[in-house]
Amino acid sequence: MPAARVVSLVPSLTEAVAVTVPGALVGVTEWCSHPADLDDLGVARIGGTKNPDVPAVVALAPDLVLANEEENRPADLAALRAAGLEVLVTEVRGLEQAFRELSRTLAACGGPARPRWLAEAEDAWDDPPRPASRLRAAVPIWRRPWMVLGRDTFAGDLLARLGVDNAWARHAERYPRVPLDELRAAGPDLVVLPDEPYRFTPDDGPEAFPGTPAALVSGRHLTWYGPSLREAPGVLSAALRAAVR
Repeated sequence: MPAARVVSLVPSLTEAVAVTVPGALVGVTEWCSHPADLDDLGVARIGGTKNPDVPAVVALAPDLVLANEEENRPADLAALRAAGLEVLVTEVRGLEQAFRELSRTLAACGGPARPRWLAEAEDAWDDPPRPASRLRAAVPIWRRPWMVLGRDTFAGDLLARLGVDNAWARHAERYPRVPLDELRAAGPDLVVLPDEPYRFTPDDGPEAFPGTPAALVSGRHLTWYGPSLREAPGVLSAALRAAVR
């Protein structure tokens, strides 16, 4: 029987469910920023992705809680299950996996497994724009300390499809800490700076890599798997092109 009441602990999935199954969401995290009218619709805020208010989630009596193996802590998910709630945990480390997990999640929420926006996203990524020659990039996601994309990441897969290879794609860790002098010494063609989870800006980030082109990109388009995937190839490729002109 389709779930009628859904709590989402993942911003990407929140947007996907809100667009596809209107009225299904009863609770979301403080980090769920899309769609912008969630609060106007009376959807409850139940804490962060890493520190959800478990009693508040339980009190909403959801039929299904949506989570992700990377974004949410196992202890919180175990507590939700111990309270008798059904928890669907997604794993997303590449674009094709994202498409499969979105279909599975939306169907579990009572929606179509392949809504129009998902079909459009698949089409958009079928042959995305790429530079004439491949580029090699460092992709910081945090500073103080500096951390970068490592192996098996969704964002790294998107960049690779756009002709940009992650310099740390073969690192043993998925999000390694790399000292700034080592990042510079690697000699990347460019540095890609998303605005989340760390909010890199023109005044906070590029100055650390003098002489290296810096592409400031939308974190939502680089790291979210949902309706934003429709426009992500164009948005990201435009930012990358602007950096290496």
